[in-house]
Amino acid sequence: MSHPAADTRFFGKTFDETMALLVAARNYLAYARPADAAHLPAVERLRVNGEAMRVTARLSQIMAWLLAQKAVHAGEISREKAATEFSLPTDDVCLAETDVTIEGLPNRLRELLEASRRLYVRVLRLDELARRAAG
Repeated sequence: MSHPAADTRFFGKTFDETMALLVAARNYLAYARPADAAHLPAVERLRVNGEAMRVTARLSQIMAWLLAQKAVHAGEISREKAATEFSLPTDDVCLAETDVTIEGLPNRLRELLEASRRLYVRVLRLDELARRAAG
């Protein structure tokens, strides 16, 4: 059996990591991406925008899951409700590996794609464990 204090610390570290990645993604998308994409042809700009949305989707899903887990640990919702209503999607949008060799894909976006996918896969494993624990 796990200890709630240990679980909370663990989720706190993952929450902090997710928040830091969210801030980095926001800063890139708001300030650097427009300049990175300005010189690209329309098709490549569309691809860059799609991959930027993939980062946003991953991080949004992770944050929602983490907040649901915090609610479970605070006694605000049941494990069963968190497992059924806040499970991470396993669709291709968030799990897909981006071809980072795509021409025109800015380096910082590649880094964010790789970091967000690694985090998503890690939290997906935690989600699977939480769903099993909820029965």
